[in-house]
Amino acid sequence: METVLIIEDDPTMLRGLKDNFEFKGYKVLTASDGEKGLEAALNAKPDLILLDIMLPKVNGYEICRLIREAKLRMPIIMLTAKGEESDIVLGLNLGADDYVTKPFSIKELLARAAAFLRRAKKEVQDVHEFGCYRLDISARRLTRKGKEIELSPKEFDLLAFFVEKQGRALTRDEILNAVWGYDCIVTPRSIDRFVTTLRDKIEPDPSKPVFIHTIRQIGYRFEPPESKH
Repeated sequence: METVLIIEDDPTMLRGLKDNFEFKGYKVLTASDGEKGLEAALNAKPDLILLDIMLPKVNGYEICRLIREAKLRMPIIMLTAKGEESDIVLGLNLGADDYVTKPFSIKELLARAAAFLRRAKKEVQDVHEFGCYRLDISARRLTRKGKEIELSPKEFDLLAFFVEKQGRALTRDEILNAVWGYDCIVTPRSIDRFVTTLRDKIEPDPSKPVFIHTIRQIGYRFEPPESKH
């Protein structure tokens, strides 16, 4: 039985989330303030965390940062009433995997949580398949129905990062640091140009992408149609 930790200070929402996740067969732990939530995360090491941002005692940003500092890698989905892109970007850059803005669909949240838990079970792979493509990380080779697709070194690195982080909301800064490194002159907006050229090579219709989805003002999410909920 997989364990979900819900850290939320609204008692009505906390109860609703707990009931829905328990109904789906999860073991559910709850905390109504940040201090207790952080303690539960570090001690119980749940399989997934639903984390409110505006919490008493310790806010969600700090909890997220401290969890990642402790080298815990469980998926974290932020629950926030704040719709500002800057708030979402901050949470993602501190180590959250995704976010939902209140009010949200419980069905969509359950589906996204299940998808993260499925992916977390899989071991790190060298070969990934999406659509009619096959990406071999160790061989640095992308093929479509057996025919190789030529990518520049950075295009390959970018695609590999997207595929390995499938389903996650990724900020431009996070992509930049992972693919180009901290000491480089590439700007976050340069990533958009690389994404455009990559889409030209892998998307059936680059103007209507089905693999690399834009998250307005934030960044991108790689999520092929077959992995959608």
